[in-house]
Amino acid sequence: MRFEVLILGNSSATPIYGRHPTSQVINFNEQLFLIDCGEGTQMQLFRYGIRSNRINHIFISHLHGDHYLGLAGLLSSMHLHGRQSDLHLYGPQALMEILDLQFRYSDTVLKYNLIFHPTNPDTEEVILELPHLKVASFPLYHRVPCTGFRFNEGKRLATLRIEEVECLNIPLPYLKLLKKGIDYVTDDGTRYRAEELTYPAPKSRSYAYCSDTRAFSDYISSIQKVDLLYHESTFLHEMVERATETLHSTALEAAQVAEQVGAKKLLLGHYSARYKELEPLLNEAKLTFPESELSIEGNWYSV
Repeated sequence: MRFEVLILGNSSATPIYGRHPTSQVINFNEQLFLIDCGEGTQMQLFRYGIRSNRINHIFISHLHGDHYLGLAGLLSSMHLHGRQSDLHLYGPQALMEILDLQFRYSDTVLKYNLIFHPTNPDTEEVILELPHLKVASFPLYHRVPCTGFRFNEGKRLATLRIEEVECLNIPLPYLKLLKKGIDYVTDDGTRYRAEELTYPAPKSRSYAYCSDTRAFSDYISSIQKVDLLYHESTFLHEMVERATETLHSTALEAAQVAEQVGAKKLLLGHYSARYKELEPLLNEAKLTFPESELSIEGNWYSV
């Protein structure tokens, strides 16, 4: 089952050096989710072959422009392209006030239902539950109310031992039951144990997105043992005073968080415009957490 992250934008504050403000797409089993929507997001979607009308859930972390100023344009384009299916939007309470104002003065009435779910910046909560995926928001520490998001895969099915199953000529409808751990019993009462006809189910996977934040203890419990952690790394640690002043994190601090929570891999992002070259950020993080990687626009990252 596919579980990947596509980086659409990884720049902080402004587009620069060919980098765009923050946005990314999650592909979970061909269901697409959008996290943050900075300027130019719909152009990036087009650039990387993502049809916006396949997106049914959009998550906005906070109301700084580099994380949401592309949203009204994207929603309007969906309207112009004839979208009819419901679209769920998750974000700060004031987000709908902003959108309502823009649509009112542009005399825009969306052709589809935009269903808004306000996020709570003060506590962790589950905001979306699908059959095989659960999404939770959790508080971050920034200059305005801000939340991170964690995507948790549900329990995965076991995989069949193909040769054994084929030898027994087990009917197709029973194969799914075997994957769920249900034994196959023939008409004459012969029992074939599911655990003998399957390999153990793969471990469920998880992805956490930590938008603009100071590295601090309160969100550590929300991202424990995550497989892939995206954590902002706006500055090198030599700029830690500036990071503290602006409530951002350094590459070193992002790596320390990844190490503390037992993440499998760390993705750096939200790079300051002062860095044309990004390798120094990666090198700094790797000294503490070797499984660090730069988020690069246009790249897919497996969870």
